[in-house]
Amino acid sequence: MRMPEHLQRLIEPVVTGLGYELAGIEFDARARVLRVYIDHPQGIGLDDCSKVSYQLSGMLDVEDPIPGQYQLEISSPGLDRPLFTLEHFKRFTGRRVRLQTLRSLDGQRRFKGEIAGVRGDVIDLEDDNGLHAIPFDLIDKARLIPEFDI
Repeated sequence: MRMPEHLQRLIEPVVTGLGYELAGIEFDARARVLRVYIDHPQGIGLDDCSKVSYQLSGMLDVEDPIPGQYQLEISSPGLDRPLFTLEHFKRFTGRRVRLQTLRSLDGQRRFKGEIAGVRGDVIDLEDDNGLHAIPFDLIDKARLIPEFDI
């Protein structure tokens, strides 16, 4: 799942300028919702989301990158963090992930397994059926599977 590049170019400088990491951007055209995920080593709270929302709202009103009305949502990536970049997959190597591909690969489109590694632009995902080499360009959506120590 890639971040829309034209939105990333506008949004990332604002988010990083406020001291946060831009974890991802999603635009749901049907629901008309722009979701911006932010992160910080100390975590994200409501005040952080409000601060980013205020700054982004002003910039987006001026730049007007999305025609028509839409809702802006700012949030932390959460425990089931979406993965948008190859760097995200590298960072979370060894973690379990649920992902969906744009077309069938190895006879399936939905995978659930552990990120075994990243080779170039290929994600190695290990599940009960073995190792799958999934080209990054084929990934539609990917999210971490939360792990809880009990």
